[in-house]
Amino acid sequence: MSEIHGSRRAVLEELRSAVAAHPLVNLTGPLGSGKSRLASALDAARTVHLDLPQAAAALAGARLVPLDGLLVLDGADGPRRREEVRGALVSAARLLVVSRRPLADDLEDWPPNAVTVAVPPLPDEEITAGVESAEGRELTARLAGGLPLLAQAAQRALRAGTLPHSPGAVADLLATEILERLGRELPGRRRRHMLRLLATVGRADEKMLAGGPELFTDLADLSIVTRGWLGLGLAEPYRHVIELAYRWRQPVAHEAARTRAAGYRLTQLDRAQDSATRRELVEQSLFLTGDPLLRQELFPAAHRAPCFRTATDADAGHIGRLMREWALAGGLDPGRTDRLAERWAAEEISAFHLVCDGGGQPVGLTSLLTIGDRTADSTEPLLQQHTGELAAGGLFLGAAYCSDRAVHAHLLRHILREAVGAGRLVISTASPDYRTLVHGLGFRTHGIVGEDVFRCGRPPEVFSSDLAPAQLPRWLARLGGSPVRDVGEHIAKALARIRDPQALAASPLLALARTPTPAALRGWLYEAVHGLALSEDEAEAEAGRILQAYYFGRARTHHQVARGLHLSRATYFRRLRHGLDTLGARLQAPVR
Repeated sequence: MSEIHGSRRAVLEELRSAVAAHPLVNLTGPLGSGKSRLASALDAARTVHLDLPQAAAALAGARLVPLDGLLVLDGADGPRRREEVRGALVSAARLLVVSRRPLADDLEDWPPNAVTVAVPPLPDEEITAGVESAEGRELTARLAGGLPLLAQAAQRALRAGTLPHSPGAVADLLATEILERLGRELPGRRRRHMLRLLATVGRADEKMLAGGPELFTDLADLSIVTRGWLGLGLAEPYRHVIELAYRWRQPVAHEAARTRAAGYRLTQLDRAQDSATRRELVEQSLFLTGDPLLRQELFPAAHRAPCFRTATDADAGHIGRLMREWALAGGLDPGRTDRLAERWAAEEISAFHLVCDGGGQPVGLTSLLTIGDRTADSTEPLLQQHTGELAAGGLFLGAAYCSDRAVHAHLLRHILREAVGAGRLVISTASPDYRTLVHGLGFRTHGIVGEDVFRCGRPPEVFSSDLAPAQLPRWLARLGGSPVRDVGEHIAKALARIRDPQALAASPLLALARTPTPAALRGWLYEAVHGLALSEDEAEAEAGRILQAYYFGRARTHHQVARGLHLSRATYFRRLRHGLDTLGARLQAPVR
């Protein structure tokens, strides 16, 4: 076996110390992280690979023969392996169990005195060693996510002649490796396809996967699957790799799956009754826009699990340090940022939200001041002439910083979730990158302030977005750039509320080019229905007369309108549906 190099030496030493001092150790790490290689480097160890055909016989033999050395139980993944693990716990004096997820999380009877050694991802400089071109190193680092198995597969693809500017072709080889390795946890081609769908939609409930409750339960038990508010998801970088390969193999099917999921989430958002659910749905809907900029900045293909907390007076030192790092990273005047931070902290220390690593150490921050009379003096320096226009509530974002790009994406999503809860977000930024992102999010531009506040040669620019519940579906539909789903149904709802401007303001139809405002939607509906009634096509004309009578005439039931027009019930509803579908097609037709 080749020698262990680089950062893996420290993990190997930790593992040796653990098995020397404790009778039961769990070596854990994600699929492809190199656990088996580390375990095989241990001296005087007898290994049983549970995924091999002769595993049962080898394990039985290991139980019968007393061992002075160490028994390594490798491949202890999935529900089918749990009984083998339990049996080894009874028979082995010294046991090392190798698994993809910590067994303390999966086994209720896992001994509390067992020691867990985690295998972390490798740094990019180690994972890309041996890749000649800069493009190949960048692609390998992005796809592998620090996992040796995926890095080696990417390097094989590049050596075989696959070009770095064809990431889907490279990812296809990585995805094949991932799915084959998962076979021991959950075999079956149908389940593999469900993983491709899950990678495409981000998070999925049972209805979205459409495989039934048993399949949903089986998928939930996979080591690369996570559970969240809106259903199951895949951990990074596996999700990114599998989706990229699926899009390369079947671009039409991939786009159809993404579009269906986006429509489903927008429908859920339209019906959501609580703020917490809306926040999660907004995040998923942003993911499902498929916009490359939003995916890059908000959903990078890297696994991170930071935590957030509001600051207290005891965090003044952390805030000062991070604000200084923010200033230096952005070319801002540290003295100016210090004074702003002091003012914001004095006004509302809890306006600072800290993002912390796994050890609880603050590694980033954002300032989210509640807009109002009490904080007007604190927000005015960055809003200046726009202060009066933007004084109507919501949150004001003045700073956001984290040096780790993947954690920074979590920070940005945290800001958006908080803003959805507050109903409005106002941003003042001198950063060109943030300006690009805010434009990509479809925020309204108010303009540049009159002073170079940070003395960086770039006066801050002010943006805002109304994120009230009624506005969210329309905003996200517009960002998605795809037609509004169920247009006929939405037209019927708009016709029923055509005299209610407030109700029209919440219609998803405002995301379409012809009807950007409630007034434009109202005018278009009147004109389109009357035009339909005057059509030379008798079916269209009859449909138009039905719409006029039911929606524009005096209040009557469908039965009463059908009787007044001398139509049978079946003909009436067939014509009504035809009229709504015709209007839907016209409303979505390209504007010339």
